[in-house]
Amino acid sequence: MENTILPSEIIFLDIETVSAYPALEKAPHHEQTLWKTKESQLNSKVQDSPITYHKAGIYAEFGKIICICCGVLSQEDNTSFLKINTFASKDEKHLLEGFICFLNNYGKGLTLCAHNGKEFDFPYLCRRILVHGLKIPSALQIAGKKPWEIKHLDTLELWKFGDYKHYTSLDLLACVFRLPSPKKEMNGGMVHEYFYKKRDLKSIRNYCENDLLTLVCVYLHLSSQTHWIPKHVEVERTQ
Repeated sequence: MENTILPSEIIFLDIETVSAYPALEKAPHHEQTLWKTKESQLNSKVQDSPITYHKAGIYAEFGKIICICCGVLSQEDNTSFLKINTFASKDEKHLLEGFICFLNNYGKGLTLCAHNGKEFDFPYLCRRILVHGLKIPSALQIAGKKPWEIKHLDTLELWKFGDYKHYTSLDLLACVFRLPSPKKEMNGGMVHEYFYKKRDLKSIRNYCENDLLTLVCVYLHLSSQTHWIPKHVEVERTQ
């Protein structure tokens, strides 16, 4: 992969989402009806693993964001540092306001990078920001921009090398590059339970931060810049 972007010019990004309500029967009646329609449409296309409400969090219309991690690399005396800013809250609007403030202050001119970000993280963030009547920060805004003006990187897309039939998880890429798995204690399918049943936002936050560190290391392998792999990680948390 040809390298044209310095790692220090990137904001690495990962989000965790859950369904808007702990169970379908807790949702307003009209939303229940809309979800059942969506669910039937989705399940008509799959043979195994039927979609149920606990998976509604992957759809911005039926879910919400509970954690966002942003990472920025810096280098001093040939030693790399990763600064992670974590926004975690049960109050999605409060979380998004903190994230937007961060992007507006530090994201100008920088490139956003996420795994499957173009299909999931970036559009999900924009949709939930609009739901709360907030303004989409310029770093996420794509309306009116030419393709080459959009500063978004996607490690899944980089690994595809033009093969649009291929999906590879972040965990699998970590394995390919001999990196520690970020899924040792949790995986994405457990976030709903940890949030609504265990009420353990701390574990979700830690899981998101581990995912972000893995994302950074995967990108550095994909861009042949492994000398930027961070030796020190600093975390600043907002709740």
